[in-house]
Amino acid sequence: MPTNRESRGPQGLRPARDKRLAVAAAMLVVSLTAGCSTNPVTGRDELWLLSESWELDIGREQYGPGQQMQGGRYVTDPEIGAYVRTVGKRLAVESDRPHLPYDFVVLNNSIPNAWALPGGKIALNRGLLVELGDEAELAAVLAHEIVHAAARHSANQAQRGMGLQILAVGIGSAASGSPYADLLAGTANVGAGLLMAKYGRGDELEADLYGIRYMARADYDPAGAVRVQESFVRLSEDKRQDWLIGLFASHPPSMERVEANRKTAAGLAGKGETARARYRERIGTLLRTKAAYEAHDEGRKALAEDNDQQALALAAKAIDVETREALFYALRADVYAKRGDYERASSGYERAIELNAEYFAFHVKEGLALEELGRLEAAKRALKRSIELLPTAVAYKALGDIALAQGDRGRALEYYRRASGSASQVGRQAAIALAELDLPGNPGAYLAGGLRLDRSGYLVAVVKNRSSVPVRNVAVQLFVTDQFGDWSSKRRLTLRGRLDPGQTATVRSGIGPFQNVKETAGYGVRVISAELVR
Repeated sequence: MPTNRESRGPQGLRPARDKRLAVAAAMLVVSLTAGCSTNPVTGRDELWLLSESWELDIGREQYGPGQQMQGGRYVTDPEIGAYVRTVGKRLAVESDRPHLPYDFVVLNNSIPNAWALPGGKIALNRGLLVELGDEAELAAVLAHEIVHAAARHSANQAQRGMGLQILAVGIGSAASGSPYADLLAGTANVGAGLLMAKYGRGDELEADLYGIRYMARADYDPAGAVRVQESFVRLSEDKRQDWLIGLFASHPPSMERVEANRKTAAGLAGKGETARARYRERIGTLLRTKAAYEAHDEGRKALAEDNDQQALALAAKAIDVETREALFYALRADVYAKRGDYERASSGYERAIELNAEYFAFHVKEGLALEELGRLEAAKRALKRSIELLPTAVAYKALGDIALAQGDRGRALEYYRRASGSASQVGRQAAIALAELDLPGNPGAYLAGGLRLDRSGYLVAVVKNRSSVPVRNVAVQLFVTDQFGDWSSKRRLTLRGRLDPGQTATVRSGIGPFQNVKETAGYGVRVISAELVR
């Protein structure tokens, strides 16, 4: 019998062959679907593995979660969002794929940034709007993102980076630059990395070139694209942190891009609109309240540094300037929650929800405050609403805790299992809670059993702890039959020592000796019980 051979038993280790078959199947799908197609913007032939319907599906499915991860929609002055959509639509009809379901939103985020998902779903942060000088510069940013969607740059990021995974097991999670990225659970993990796709030099130059052409077709001053890039280069040289973690992380500026934009703009006939006065009028609310958001952002830093009193003062300062912004009330509520004053925290979150009921974080925090107050039914409603907007490990873990407190073990297991899919600290806590609750009655789901031969030819049971908790006294049942079915053996073995998460241990069975695999027709090991180490 060969050594290190994995078990064929029902609770044994998964054979490596299964993984090889999955990869082979994925490669077969690739070979059947791959082919050259013409890029709709550049006209060049390129390898394209996925359909336009995939583009539309991934963009539509991830547009909502993407907005939630980056602060949710800016709703304090809805006219600003309507204005940006009008400019975006004016450009989109001039694109090389005008049939895409383009949409444009303004996100409530101070970091200057913009991104495009496959299928034409485009977002622009509030923090970028206040840095632009006129409508032509806004058009330059939006046209650039339209090209990323129309030329399939964002879709190609997924195709190149995840190809086999997409076809074999679905898109996995990736960092998105959002503070909530590591808390995502379930389908919210899908495509998160697309929000911060790092475009290559060729994609950026291409988006600049065709974006300026779209601007000219829409009767915007192409020089707006030159001014934008000149400003971006200056800011990158100043190494402003908000830009470095925002737009520059995915769209690196350069003098090469400035010169290329100048050349492209100079070659286009007509000047087009700049619309500086109109731009400043339309985003006037943001310009008027800029100091309030700066106070809020400073308050967030103060709270992170445990300067609660300063955070409260900065929240009050922000509210004095803009009473309609939910973020400011949530900051004040966060201070109260940190101090354990959950009544006042809950009231603050309620006020935030009154002003903006479509942002998941307010509902999560409201649910956690209500849980602390013992108002479990109201807490469940708030947490479930947050999950509808963005599934997170925090909400699922809290719902699991509430279900367990209410004696609903089955629902607690379900919630903990969903939360445990996150790599965050909360996800790890949920994994521990799940294992503590489920492992004693279902050890085979957490402990993998296998067999090998020792140097003397005797069968050795191998057990690996795949759970998040330490165990001891692991009992396994070993079985083996000969190739003719003339004899069989079953034996119960116990590993007495402690087995920590990720650790592997062995125990001799006394069955053997065997010389080669021909002497057996079937063999395996099943984990039948284990004790938690408390």
